[in-house]
Amino acid sequence: MHVSRAHFGRMPDGQPVDRITLEAPDGVSLSAITYGATITALTVPDRDGRPGDVVLGHDTLDGYLHASPYFGAVVGRYAGRIAHARFTLDGREHRLAANDGPHTLHGGRRGFDKVLWTAEAARTDTEARVTFTYRSPDGEEGFPGTLDVRVTYTLDTAGRIGIAYEAVTDRATPVNLTQHTYFNLAGAGDILGHELTIPATRFVPVDATIIPTGALRPVAGTPFDFTAAHAVGARIDAADPQLRAAGGYDHAWALEAPGDERAIAARVRDPGSGRTLEVRTTAPALQFYAGNFLDGSITGKRGQRYGRRAGLCLETQQFADGPNQPAFPSCILRPGERWRSRTWWTFATDRTGPR
Repeated sequence: MHVSRAHFGRMPDGQPVDRITLEAPDGVSLSAITYGATITALTVPDRDGRPGDVVLGHDTLDGYLHASPYFGAVVGRYAGRIAHARFTLDGREHRLAANDGPHTLHGGRRGFDKVLWTAEAARTDTEARVTFTYRSPDGEEGFPGTLDVRVTYTLDTAGRIGIAYEAVTDRATPVNLTQHTYFNLAGAGDILGHELTIPATRFVPVDATIIPTGALRPVAGTPFDFTAAHAVGARIDAADPQLRAAGGYDHAWALEAPGDERAIAARVRDPGSGRTLEVRTTAPALQFYAGNFLDGSITGKRGQRYGRRAGLCLETQQFADGPNQPAFPSCILRPGERWRSRTWWTFATDRTGPR
């Protein structure tokens, strides 16, 4: 196992941004920067052993500062949308920064994706890791309480990537952290041919502004049924009111075994490269976003223009709008408690070739 650290650029105020790279003997490597605890590169071999970067992003810090729809970042203090940028907790209303029309998205105008984190890296014979820490002050983006956050990325000798989130607070506050990496297992083009499996049997419908209705709806008989593998593009433009509301897939699935790290939350296969990704998590929900709002205006790594559906996100998390949805699992962290969530990404290759 190998760990390295390098300079990646400077913030507008002159603060340095570092890049930490974790490498495994099997050719898997992960790079992340202290700005947003952002995963900037994830290299995985294809079925012929050729390495390829399978995540969207930028070659320079400037791209992340000015043209990044959360590429690879840790989002928080609350991932997803909070309706009308407000919630009531213990009888007090809290008003947040609105950055998605009238709603709050991924923590507000300056969420955890837009701050500098502190990073400490280490390695053993079997694992390399980097731990990012950030203190979110009371009132940041309208959220109550000082929140101390720790996010650790690990890479083991088998090429498995672990993401561990922890948080403590001095005042009751909603917490929902996730990783917003955009995957493209082919390394270029769109993800419409990627074959996706989500074993969950219920998803969360949304209204016209992509706010959860609070219900859970069966996937059976709908384009949201991924209990068997389907190409992402097979039904994404179907005449379905939910797909029209979000411009495609941008919905949460209620996982069948929340808290069970052995259960597969999602599996993706790219027939062309043979790369596969399995996602496991202790979180209660999986948000599948198909890159509907990418429009070709962003030029990313190696000069690639990221067109519509150039990448997909599989965000393991609490349910969006949780502070306003009493039927959803509680998202409130209180003093004396420790918020934890774990996710694992396991990459492999399918040597059967395209079918």
